[in-house]
Amino acid sequence: MTAALDHYHARMQRVLDHIDRHLDGDLDLNAVSGVAAFSKFHFHRQFKATFGVSLHRYVQLARLRQASKRLADGEGQSVTDIALDAGYETPDAFARAFRQRFQQSPSSFRKSPDWDPWLRAFGPFNLARSKIMPTTFTPDQVTIRQVAPTRVAIFAHRGDPETLDVTIQKFIAWRKAAGMSPKTNSTFNIWHTERRPANPADYRMELCVGVDANQFIDPAGENVREGEIPGGRCAVLRVTSDTHNLEPAAMYLYRDWLPASGEEMRDFPIYCQRFFLAELEQSTAAELHLPLK
Repeated sequence: MTAALDHYHARMQRVLDHIDRHLDGDLDLNAVSGVAAFSKFHFHRQFKATFGVSLHRYVQLARLRQASKRLADGEGQSVTDIALDAGYETPDAFARAFRQRFQQSPSSFRKSPDWDPWLRAFGPFNLARSKIMPTTFTPDQVTIRQVAPTRVAIFAHRGDPETLDVTIQKFIAWRKAAGMSPKTNSTFNIWHTERRPANPADYRMELCVGVDANQFIDPAGENVREGEIPGGRCAVLRVTSDTHNLEPAAMYLYRDWLPASGEEMRDFPIYCQRFFLAELEQSTAAELHLPLK
């Protein structure tokens, strides 16, 4: 039963990965159900039962999410090109859908994004993405490494995790302005609290960019400071595909691997290094690091 359930979940995960990589392509019921090798006559119900949102709405939100990020990133791509890449036949259709979801026109959002309606609009999408199916990890997936210290620029998030997406967008804009691409400067997340603390205001995490010893860190008015991820022994667990929610992997390290290993934790929070394997950060991997004595 467990093996069959894991296989089912893996097929559903394959669907999300396919959608992420083909937002500008054909994502109708026939195409998407075929990716998971499920019957098209039942797949729309399976998808909604698993993720809590219909396939059509999920795809629309995924496309609007990518489009809104492109509008906000300051790269200069035209609204027409963004609309076509988002799967809309005309800029007018895109503008209507955009305004309906975010209470702003695409051009207004590009000039001055209003993130509050943006967050509300993506509530169903983020909830669907957070329903990462249980993943089975094994001890042989964990390696112990001696990690070198890393100088980093730290962009802090404090407060309700529901607002983390806004911090992430500000972080991306800052690192682009600073010329620190994920291709040239490594990316880290450090978690100082659990993912869902009893009081959401207590949530604390940090988005970090690895920088060379001689590289200048310009805060540019943002909440950015210089810091260091210390070196030392770490238990490392690599997660591929959807890395939106790394809590199952972290829980495996804490609950299962650590007690059986005989190791002791060092006084530094669990953190991860993120790897972007394709353009637009659509394909990712993450290595969780549990610092050890």
